[in-house]
Amino acid sequence: MSGAALGIEIVVVFFLALFLLHRYGDFRKQQRMVLFGTLLAWYLCFLIVFILPLDVSTTIYKQCKIDHEEPASVPTPGSLPSNHTTANTSVTPAKSVLKPCYKPWSYIPDGIMPVFWRVVYWTSQCLTWLLLPFMQSYARSGGFSITGKIKTALIENAIYYGTYLLIFGSLLIYVAVHPQWHLSWYELQTIGITAANTWGLFLLVLLLGYGLVEIPRSYWNASRHGHLLIKTYFKASKLMTEKADAEENLEDVMEEVRKVSESIKYNHPLRKYIDTILRKCPVDYQEKMGRNMDDYEDFDDKQNTYPSEKSLVKLHKQVIYAVQRHNRTRVQWQILLQEAIHLEDVAKNETSSTHQFVHSFPSCEPAGWVSRYLYTPTAEWYWECFLKCWFYRLLSVVLTLFSVAVVWSECTFFSTRPVLSLFAVFIQLAERDYNYLYIEMACFVTIFFLCTCVYSTVFRIRVFNYYYLASHHQTDAYSLQFSGMLFCRLTPPLCLNFLGLIHMDSAISHQLKEQTAYTSIMGSMRVLSFIANGFYIYYPMLIVILCIATYFSLGTRCLNLLGFQQFVGDSEMTSDLIDEGKELIRREKRKRQRVEDGENRRREWKERYGNQREDYTARNRSSHEMKETSYSDTVAASNRQAKYSRPGTRSERDRMELLQDAEPLDFNAETLTDEPLEADARHAGGRYLSMSSSRSRIFDDV
Repeated sequence: MSGAALGIEIVVVFFLALFLLHRYGDFRKQQRMVLFGTLLAWYLCFLIVFILPLDVSTTIYKQCKIDHEEPASVPTPGSLPSNHTTANTSVTPAKSVLKPCYKPWSYIPDGIMPVFWRVVYWTSQCLTWLLLPFMQSYARSGGFSITGKIKTALIENAIYYGTYLLIFGSLLIYVAVHPQWHLSWYELQTIGITAANTWGLFLLVLLLGYGLVEIPRSYWNASRHGHLLIKTYFKASKLMTEKADAEENLEDVMEEVRKVSESIKYNHPLRKYIDTILRKCPVDYQEKMGRNMDDYEDFDDKQNTYPSEKSLVKLHKQVIYAVQRHNRTRVQWQILLQEAIHLEDVAKNETSSTHQFVHSFPSCEPAGWVSRYLYTPTAEWYWECFLKCWFYRLLSVVLTLFSVAVVWSECTFFSTRPVLSLFAVFIQLAERDYNYLYIEMACFVTIFFLCTCVYSTVFRIRVFNYYYLASHHQTDAYSLQFSGMLFCRLTPPLCLNFLGLIHMDSAISHQLKEQTAYTSIMGSMRVLSFIANGFYIYYPMLIVILCIATYFSLGTRCLNLLGFQQFVGDSEMTSDLIDEGKELIRREKRKRQRVEDGENRRREWKERYGNQREDYTARNRSSHEMKETSYSDTVAASNRQAKYSRPGTRSERDRMELLQDAEPLDFNAETLTDEPLEADARHAGGRYLSMSSSRSRIFDDV
């Protein structure tokens, strides 16, 4: 199993990152460079989280071997007390009390982890500080060529890169001029890592303080169907306002595109840029603009004024943003509408005596074997109306206990004697018995909970319309890459903070123990003692203040006072938005009910009258075939008679010739209607049916 666990986790983490990217990104429409950069950033961050427990268990095994290899410490006679005789002294060697070391099942050979962490860490740092900011500007640029997009990205990032270079150059000059400081390359590298981790820890505490309270509370509120339905009404009202704003913005941008498209004709040098913009517009707008454009009219440079290429680049950027925002709000509205209808169905079915879950709008798709045998209407009722709320409450209580343990450990992890950090106590208890599986599971659960609190906050926050992670493939390229940047900046300090919680970081715990491979890559924080002994220890205590502020929703109330509509229970604006959202949901349900009733009536009409028409057509077809059969028999008999017998008179020969030259009736089943009198009259008309086909299609659409 040596190295097998590492390989398995590398593969599993890749598919996890790919699944999340597929949920939030769009593989068909977004650029491959954007998808690759985001996938790589997410993958490296998740990889650090999943591999770190293996590094901890391997380090504990190495520390066990070091303890067994050290000789037993025998005291010298001078060190004994004066009243202590040598005869009564019995020194037990340290090896006799130590338990034998067992190699963990996930042991990673020496030399692999340092190289692995070095590659992962420096790749993620290059992504977050260099490549992803450049790719953000490149993806958001409205340029029509690769060169133009690169030029725009370089200009936008010049200030960003220049600021960092100026700060780094100033510090480097100060260190070089200062006579007492003689820093080597290793120490400069450690200072850079420390600066990046300090910035990440500052943001980490803010996000972690919010997530530790909000995640347990969100599951508790999810168990309250009434509260969840009211909040859904509130979201519907806000989303409808945003949806209307997005549609209005799209109309304005399309109107500007239409004017530019009409002014620039087919043989203008800038027409290729207009065609590129039109391909980004919705299909219905493309058709309208195509009908209104006259491609046979030449352009005249002297009479008309045309937009510049720079203005077309700006217009292209506006079109991309407006179309993406319109599509996102439209999809989110449908999802929120479905969620509101489902919550209303749950509220109605809670009082059902039959214990059968009934949907207001049943799915048109055929039920699968899961719905037929496992998730039946009875099982759905018990889950939605009874078990689900209790499951969420129990999960909320468990997460609350985890949050309390994290807050306590963050405030006391610097104390090594006695050990006050709960996670350090758990790891040390397992370390005594060398229970590596328990150590890895405890480390994984702890760091997974910390990452959930931080990453879920990253997925929830929204910075106006510039950064917003929307599921169901509705996240734009800028937000995807910004999330990748945040992950790469938050994950290294998060892992260092976790190692401090379990007392595996000597820079914080001040213990002479074997260092993990991850800590060795981070470097010794003692180069900057005021950060190692001050900021890294006392700054995480601010989590207590942030948790209290989140619990009382101070940030939400401040935003509500500033005019940003937030869900506050005792606010009059919130009540008005809830009523408005309820009316919007009711209106959409009536609209959907009318559509469904129309489809049912159309289906019933087709089943009732369509079958009668098919039966009537089949009867006429069979009668026609019988007539053709009798007629062919008559003609064949006449031919045989003419072949083997000589007609007697001229009138008989003329009658036989007429029968041979006659054509069969031109019968068309589609011309039949449900009126028998008219049908009989048309049968009598013979060949006249072929000329009356246009009358037969009058009621085909009914």
